[in-house]
Amino acid sequence: MRAERGQCACTGPADLEHRPGRKTELLRAVADRILLAAMDGYSAEGDWKQRITALALRVRDAFGQQPRLAAVWGRYASSGTGSRLVMEEVLQALRASGLPDEEIPVCYHRIAVLIAALIASEAGASTVTPEEREQGMELFRVAVLGADPDRFPALAHFARDVRSLGADRRAAFEEILAAQLAHVEAAVRPS
Repeated sequence: MRAERGQCACTGPADLEHRPGRKTELLRAVADRILLAAMDGYSAEGDWKQRITALALRVRDAFGQQPRLAAVWGRYASSGTGSRLVMEEVLQALRASGLPDEEIPVCYHRIAVLIAALIASEAGASTVTPEEREQGMELFRVAVLGADPDRFPALAHFARDVRSLGADRRAAFEEILAAQLAHVEAAVRPS
């Protein structure tokens, strides 16, 4: 972090508090270092969907170590070498999918927004204390299981099967990403 502070011409935490633009610049630089670390040792293997999924999971795991920075990255993005490496791999994988070149930028943007949102959401959830998590689960159970069937008929019907946002986030991450990639794959297939 000291190296990034030097790159941003910041002298210390007090300087960052008085210069919010510099704070954002520093946080972007640190987020880019996380992306760079996520790409360290990465090898593009498998088909295009496997490549994007593996990359997304690497980025997710890297930001899992720094959940507060994941939220920053989700808001501001970074523009250094780490970001470029991630972008390049996703774009190359999309090109390998057979998607026409003119559709790749829009598809890339959708995947990038989805991955950033999922990672930022997970990061926010990971900062919840065990006590807050338990209290949230209790409130969820009361809200769902205690729903008035006359006013909330669908909720009352599905109450026992509806899962909280905190349940099995890793599987949800992979399934949501897989659904988006399946959408891309369907667009590539001839009708």
